[in-house]
Amino acid sequence: MLEKAVFGRAADAIGKSRSLIITAGAGMGVDSGLPDFRGPRGFWRAYPAYEKIGISFVEAANPRHFESDPSFGWGFYGHRLNMYRETVPHPGFSLLLKWIDSFGLNSFVVTSNVDGHFRKAGFDSMRILEVHGSIHFLQCTRPCGRTIWENHEEIPVDISTMHARRVPMCAACGAHARPNILMFGDYSWISDRTDAQHDAFETFLRNDCPAPLTIIEIGAGTAIPTIRNLSESLGTKFGATVIRINPGEPQIQLPQMALECSALDGLRGIDSALSGMEL
Repeated sequence: MLEKAVFGRAADAIGKSRSLIITAGAGMGVDSGLPDFRGPRGFWRAYPAYEKIGISFVEAANPRHFESDPSFGWGFYGHRLNMYRETVPHPGFSLLLKWIDSFGLNSFVVTSNVDGHFRKAGFDSMRILEVHGSIHFLQCTRPCGRTIWENHEEIPVDISTMHARRVPMCAACGAHARPNILMFGDYSWISDRTDAQHDAFETFLRNDCPAPLTIIEIGAGTAIPTIRNLSESLGTKFGATVIRINPGEPQIQLPQMALECSALDGLRGIDSALSGMEL
């Protein structure tokens, strides 16, 4: 169990900050009830149908399925879409919003998650960078152009076979549509929406990120270390405090902070320390 002093140090950094960058990986969603796909066993616990046919997360999240068997491709992504729509973001999202408002922090979110839960929780959509895209947007599978559109589709899925009972189509050319998500081995992802978010983030860093800056990294693992690397590089570049919240891989070089706990436990611990401080 973490000592109160650790949460106190994190709270002190946030209370003295003028800017806050939230970087988040898959661990951010676990406390909302979303599955943890780390390792084959974690993926197969969430999707037993794939264990029967020996398909891993990397193989399921492959764009080739949308060409060879679109209903199978949409079986995985349709189920995830429905799950993300039905799931309520955990209270940790609200705690972050409370700090941003209470301390008047200039803020930005950078996440590898495609679930759209930061938008759903009420974060400013103009201050979110989704580095792998979002399941709530679609594009043409071919693609026939650069169009990206919002995903309002209803996609029922047969869980026993992981096939979708209907598949979205591109209105422009009649080909199958796919999520606007960067998948494994993906050469047809249209990155324009995410590129615009990247540009907004760069503008934020240049013009709207006064020091002191704190970076709260939540649930970002080492298997695909994009978010961890970003947190550390921003910490070095801007002389920022990095608070890494991670129950299994909390390691970070001093003087940065490691909180070895879940997303919600870490955010609640910091909030409790903030509540007891005179800032």
